[in-house]
Amino acid sequence: MSRMSMFNSPLLLGFDQLERTLDRLAKNAEGYPPYNIEKIGENGLRITLAVAGFAIEDLVIELVENQLSVRGKQADDSDRVFLHRGIAARQFQRAFMLADGIEVIGAQLDNGLLAIDLTRPVAEPRMRTIRIDGSKTEAGRTGGNTVDINARRAQSR
Repeated sequence: MSRMSMFNSPLLLGFDQLERTLDRLAKNAEGYPPYNIEKIGENGLRITLAVAGFAIEDLVIELVENQLSVRGKQADDSDRVFLHRGIAARQFQRAFMLADGIEVIGAQLDNGLLAIDLTRPVAEPRMRTIRIDGSKTEAGRTGGNTVDINARRAQSR
């Protein structure tokens, strides 16, 4: 049985990479560590993860293309003898997909909360008019109108 794609509309062209990214993120969506995403100011965002027990050297934040990944791994202290171990030293990886243009400003660890600050660029409306060139076939009939978008895109930059 094939899976129904949410991007299979003929009006949504070129979104196959986005669909693959969403599928990958959904597979990795476990509930640990819990996090908040809040709006800070006009164009700012903050992701806050609850990482109690993790030190700065136990955490890694990476931005690869548009994917922000936060990984945590605590070193096991083999010198300690536990009579009861209710606090697991578990590792995690949490990924966030960022829209184009979002920049990571910095990160802070305070009282078991890892805050990652982001800024969203101000969106400027982009509008272009594309000229339509007519062409004629060998028999003198008018063929379909063609538009070379790649050439026009290079000229508009």
